[in-house]
Amino acid sequence: MHIFLSLFGLAVFVWPSLGVENNQRQHHALPTVIGIDLGTTYSCVGVFLKGRAEIIANDWGSRLTPSLVSFAADGERLIGEAARNQLTKNPENTIYGVKRLIGREWFEPNMQKDIKLYPFKVIKKNSRPYIRVSTALGIRDYAPEEISAMVLAKMKQTAEDFLGRKITDAVVTVPARFNDAQRQATKNAAKIAGLNVLRFINEPTAAAMAYGFDRKGSAKRVLVFDLGGGTLDVSLVSIDNGVLEVVATNGDTHLGGQDFDQRVIDHFVQRYEQKGKDIRQNSSAMQKLRLQVEKAKRILSGSLQARIHIESFFEGQHFDHTLTRAKFEELNLELFRSTLQPVQTVLEDAQLQKTDVDEIVLIGGSTRIPKIQQLVEDYFDGKQLSRSINADEAVACGAAIHAGTLSGDQATNSTVLLDVIPLTLGVATVGGFMSQLIPRNTVIPTNKTRSFFTANDNQSFVTIQVYEGERPLTKDNHLLGTFKLTGIPEEPYRSFPIQVTFAVDVHGILEVSAKGVSADTNGQIVVTSDQYRLTPDQIDRMIHDAEIFAEKDKRFMENLMTRHKLESFAYNLLKEHGDTQPELKRAIDKVLWWLEHNPDASPEKCIKQQKYIEAIMRHQTAAVQDEL
Repeated sequence: MHIFLSLFGLAVFVWPSLGVENNQRQHHALPTVIGIDLGTTYSCVGVFLKGRAEIIANDWGSRLTPSLVSFAADGERLIGEAARNQLTKNPENTIYGVKRLIGREWFEPNMQKDIKLYPFKVIKKNSRPYIRVSTALGIRDYAPEEISAMVLAKMKQTAEDFLGRKITDAVVTVPARFNDAQRQATKNAAKIAGLNVLRFINEPTAAAMAYGFDRKGSAKRVLVFDLGGGTLDVSLVSIDNGVLEVVATNGDTHLGGQDFDQRVIDHFVQRYEQKGKDIRQNSSAMQKLRLQVEKAKRILSGSLQARIHIESFFEGQHFDHTLTRAKFEELNLELFRSTLQPVQTVLEDAQLQKTDVDEIVLIGGSTRIPKIQQLVEDYFDGKQLSRSINADEAVACGAAIHAGTLSGDQATNSTVLLDVIPLTLGVATVGGFMSQLIPRNTVIPTNKTRSFFTANDNQSFVTIQVYEGERPLTKDNHLLGTFKLTGIPEEPYRSFPIQVTFAVDVHGILEVSAKGVSADTNGQIVVTSDQYRLTPDQIDRMIHDAEIFAEKDKRFMENLMTRHKLESFAYNLLKEHGDTQPELKRAIDKVLWWLEHNPDASPEKCIKQQKYIEAIMRHQTAAVQDEL
């Protein structure tokens, strides 16, 4: 039995980020904190030292570490560059792209699509993907969190070797559109790696912090376009003397350099298929091709063509082809153009025009692609793009700066971060409405309380249903969690007030609580269960659907509101006069029966029914006056 709430009033309380972070500085003197960019393709670690962010080189002398883990036949576990060298020799036991698996559901369409492309085996466990590999201890199944933990542990070790001491605290970056399940899974991965995550920062926000750190002068609106190996994030950030406020954010958690590589790989695979050869069945050959295509993509950022040569590629034959920049762009033009949709959405959410953007900052390795740069520049009518920060290291640099803030470094005292949530949060109310408590792009952390009343007479409990999404009806949004508030006094409807509180912490993780105002009743839920979390595909679909169906939703809402108004009007009259005016009671019962049996009735017909009740009521009043 689900008993919903009736919306009544609103009280809002906000915990500003400035106050929270100042409090952290004043009361939590922390040891050294590192900043980690946990990427799909590469990861990076930094620390704030001597007034600047220092990106730390790994044991191979590189500041970028491939996000790969390999389990060698002799039992050795390899991470980073060493694992990358195993990709063609031991493809079934070399794991990459795990960021696209973490916190995801098994049956997500993109999940199923990705699984078919991996050379390693991905299996289903408890509706979640697990990676099955052969180790010295036999066959092992690893959760994506465990593989990510290995990469994070490598970043931790790199920092410890550089600093000469143990590290336990970190700031970790995540894509802006990562949902709660993905953030929780990343937090679990950090815990497995021996790291305490003091703060998650959205990747474009971290890049904006790197760009805006120590920049003085008038306030600027900066659009950060972050296109990496696996994700696209676009954020509009206001930067004013060290205060960074995220105005709006959007993106795609399944669009990046790996997808561009795959289009080229598919092109070459099809050419072999035309010759009657299926190279997909040869994992080693496919991984050789993948590595060389990625290399060619990088070359094409500076050259008009790249030669791909692989000796003993397939059935003893060599692979020797030339990939031109024009062909690369043709194969990926649809994907390239799709990167502009989040830019448009961010500007619409911020209610700004293209000309209102002062700077456009490109970060992420894939923004080196000339066609991407051209499309973004053309979208902003030829406005020059900013390349003043390192595209590969900007996110880790921002994370290191914020790590310095949390560790109390005086050089970061003037830096304040105000981040936002990506999707609207609310609860179910009478009629299947979603009552919004926290709109998307609200600054976090935030705490908002709204008052509701019971919807039925003698109601002993209510079921609080928590949703996220952009549509007005709960059926079109996504259920995050449910809990009951019991012990409610059995009183007439709308007589017992209930306060529902939503609290989103600095990590973007939601906690919902409810309590009766005039009785000892309370309940709460921390919305961390993967079962109820929204997938990235669903987030994108919800926002897309909200735009397409905006007019349809508006009409449907008008219809529901008219029905709700008529029903409330009828019940109120019935309660006040039903026992004393039989004719009015019969009219009201007739209208309530009509409402029940005509769920799709138009607003005009509902208004007609209300006028009918009003006419009966006037007749009853006139009769009483005549008697007097």
